[in-house]
Amino acid sequence: MPSICKRKSSSFRVLTVATSTWCQKNDGIIRKDFDGVHEDGSYRWALQTAGGIYHEQRGRFEQDSTTPANFLVEGQFQYTAPDGEVINVLYKADKSGFVASGDHLPTPPPVPEEIQKLIDHLATQEPPTDY
Repeated sequence: MPSICKRKSSSFRVLTVATSTWCQKNDGIIRKDFDGVHEDGSYRWALQTAGGIYHEQRGRFEQDSTTPANFLVEGQFQYTAPDGEVINVLYKADKSGFVASGDHLPTPPPVPEEIQKLIDHLATQEPPTDY
């Protein structure tokens, strides 16, 4: 796991420096907390600017007895859009991919009633066994 930790550590440092540099050019940093990268690959950091930008992130390896180690990253960021709306995004990235959520993100339309009835009906049926 040490070689994986080194790669994650390098990526983390690049992201941290890039975020910090961008904030410094455009806004004063009022909070900058960093904890890690630790020997186990875990880390935690948070940045906040005087202009209302906030970003925090944490990462760690997850492992159980049946799967190889998986790196999990969770975080959130917040800023005010040009129209005055406060944008808050929560995110998670792991072996399944990147998933973000926020009130401003589009959501799929509701399933039409006819389709939902068919889905409900199919859920009550036994799966076929003649394949």
